[in-house]
Amino acid sequence: MEILEKFTSLFIEVWKNGISGVNISEIIIAILIFFLFLLLRGIFTKFVVRRLEKYVARTTNNFDNSLVSALIGPTKFFPIVIGFFVATSYVTLGDGTQDFFDNANRTLITIIIFWTIHQLIGPLSAVVKSFGDLLSRDLLNWIIKSIKILILILGAAAVLELWGIKIGPIIAGLGLFGVAVALGAQDLFKNLISGILVLVERRFRVGDWIYVEGVIEGSVENIGFRSTVVRRFDKSLATIPNFQFAEKAVINNSQITHRKIDWLIGLEYKTSVEQLTKIRDEIEKHINGSKDFSKDKETFISIKVDQFSASSIDIRVLCFTSTKYFLEWLEIKDRLVLEIKRIVEKNGSSFAFPSQSIYVEKNL
Repeated sequence: MEILEKFTSLFIEVWKNGISGVNISEIIIAILIFFLFLLLRGIFTKFVVRRLEKYVARTTNNFDNSLVSALIGPTKFFPIVIGFFVATSYVTLGDGTQDFFDNANRTLITIIIFWTIHQLIGPLSAVVKSFGDLLSRDLLNWIIKSIKILILILGAAAVLELWGIKIGPIIAGLGLFGVAVALGAQDLFKNLISGILVLVERRFRVGDWIYVEGVIEGSVENIGFRSTVVRRFDKSLATIPNFQFAEKAVINNSQITHRKIDWLIGLEYKTSVEQLTKIRDEIEKHINGSKDFSKDKETFISIKVDQFSASSIDIRVLCFTSTKYFLEWLEIKDRLVLEIKRIVEKNGSSFAFPSQSIYVEKNL
């Protein structure tokens, strides 16, 4: 009996003292409280969040859809933060342990605050992009990414401060490290600044067809911090450093309003003046009467007898098509070529080709 009483007394003492002086009953109850909030989190997610998703899916406004989608993660995490706070508040802790759990609670609250702000940047960016007439869409995407990274850095700094880690010396050390890196990474910063200039000046956007002489021609797929990805017409992918676009002329073919036709049509020297006049006038009449060619104030049509070449009399055909699209431009040129050939043949003339006359002198 005495042994049993000693064991019972020891068991009760261990139960009361528990872990670090915390009663095991309180620990068990705290764990149950935390799991209760985990259960409530599942119920909240199943009924409230899903109902809210179904509701915003029926609206025509994309902002509320993106807002609900962005806040799902922080919303699911919020019951965990509350459950941990209630569970640790129920337990009677010593000074050292209490400080640790207070910092843990502050850390969780800090995380959910910065996480929520980070997630809100996405839906709010849709509103900011309405100012696309002031800033290009690609530059706005850069700014949004930079803000998101800044929020993550500030959140990490706030958490480190809670645990007594001073970020001032870390920043100073990173500053010295940054100077050393900058000296060895001048090309990186050169490309970064060039990329910003390209976006600010709106030289091109994603989807544009660009041409840089001696560098690249193709469709822009992505504009990054250091380089730009361009899909060439053979479907290969090229990554070009941004300084190439800042230092060289960039021709943006997507911004053209009309496509130009500039031809020299060489006719044989035996073509008479009357034939030249008729051919010139009929070509001009055809172009002026066709919907394929532009006749607005920004363009012009010029069909003139241009010059006497080595083997031909040249008529210059200069005009602009009504379309800016490449395939349609090819079709218009195809029709114009056939029509010019018909006009030339109808008027009894022929096209010239390079030729040479050789005279042999006979010595007597």
